Amino acid sequence: MDRKTVLLDEAQLERQREYTRQLAALHQQRGKPVYALVDTFGCQQNVADSQHILGMLRDMGCQFTDDAAQADIVVLNTCAIRDHAEKRVYGNLGALTHTKKQNPEQVICLCGCMAQRPEVAEKVRQSYRHVDLVFGPQALWKFPELLYRVYTRRGRVFSVEDEHGTIAEGMPVVREGNVRAWVSIMYGCNNFCSYCIVPYVRGRERSREPQCIIDDVRQLAAEGYKEITLLGQNVNSYGKDLETPWDFADLLRELDKIEGDYLIRFMSSQPKDATPKLFDTMARSRHVAHQLHLPVQSGCDRVLRAMNRPYDRAKYLELITYARKVMPDLVLTSDVIIGFPGETEAEAMETVELVRQVEFDALFTFIFSPRPGTPAAKMDDPVPRSEKQKWFDTLCAVQNDISARLHARYVGQTLRVLVDGRTDDARWPLSARTAGGRLVHLVGDEDALGQYRQVRITDSNTWALFGEMV
Repeated sequence: MDRKTVLLDEAQLERQREYTRQLAALHQQRGKPVYALVDTFGCQQNVADSQHILGMLRDMGCQFTDDAAQADIVVLNTCAIRDHAEKRVYGNLGALTHTKKQNPEQVICLCGCMAQRPEVAEKVRQSYRHVDLVFGPQALWKFPELLYRVYTRRGRVFSVEDEHGTIAEGMPVVREGNVRAWVSIMYGCNNFCSYCIVPYVRGRERSREPQCIIDDVRQLAAEGYKEITLLGQNVNSYGKDLETPWDFADLLRELDKIEGDYLIRFMSSQPKDATPKLFDTMARSRHVAHQLHLPVQSGCDRVLRAMNRPYDRAKYLELITYARKVMPDLVLTSDVIIGFPGETEAEAMETVELVRQVEFDALFTFIFSPRPGTPAAKMDDPVPRSEKQKWFDTLCAVQNDISARLHARYVGQTLRVLVDGRTDDARWPLSARTAGGRLVHLVGDEDALGQYRQVRITDSNTWALFGEMV
């Protein structure tokens, strides 16, 4: 891909800033506060995108609310990965007919991956006529222009063209809290796994320039953020489209040089692009967490080929063996899909056996959900859902036992954790995360919120650790 067509120039960005200023003037003319609500579904990339939407709305003079009835602008930033998420979005859109009736001037926007799908855009056009603006991820950077068109043309606006995608640097951002921050290092995906809609709605891979990422992380570290997560649909394929010979390990090495008391995490990764160089770099780093989320999806080679995953079971195990060799304290998590079209019970049990062999710290598990527009949605799928549920329950039981055993090993240890929130449980009023990302419920001083603390682990279960501040 020609990077000249990917990187937006200053004139294009200034055009959006001018629309932002005009919208701020229109909002000021109303003589009362203009409230906006941004509701986010799906992955951390969507969270990062929503923070840019919030930044643009802030610069337009908006204040923020969690009450849809109060909001003058409602933005639903959607996910297209799972059917359940789409149903929730349609339910929320239906509920907004009532707020629109109470406030006819309310502007309702649908964006994100779900909005980029042609059949969804057409359904909204025909059946959700109270929605004013629909735009996909590739049009995020021109949200001010699109919203201005809604205001001034008094008509519905759709921006869901099949675009290759761009990179817009310098977009405003409103981050939630001052402890954790998300930094997108690349956008799009080239993998075309047969079950996944992402390449069709987020475009081809395109990497941000290294210096832009380094500047972002340096600024966040200077501002006192304690955890910085690097985001991409496949972070460890970073740099393949750059003119300079940078890969993801090179980027981590440079980021690790930035001074400060912080951890770097990243997600998500593809086994085909995970390398010993990457694991060696993680092992030598001061700031990169020894945590790896490496989705395997299946433990059966035939199913992996049907999924268009370009590695096999042996290759995956080889990667894990090396990563654990250089990082004995590595915390490993993964994604698994059960019930892929054509999968047999014996093949599903191959995945269960892989889980037993690897002993992941935790798994994100899913029963196959067909996504319209993907090759897997057209595959013959004769196994009933009830049968897949049995396989799924077996997988979860095995993993739950492993997680419980691994968590029990922490009992009696003293760990450095980041205290990041409160809970509803009076016995364990605070929550925290270990360097490996393990959840800790604890007792201690609330002044520790947002800080690293030493915690002695006193108990555990399948899903969490429990402890007290030392």
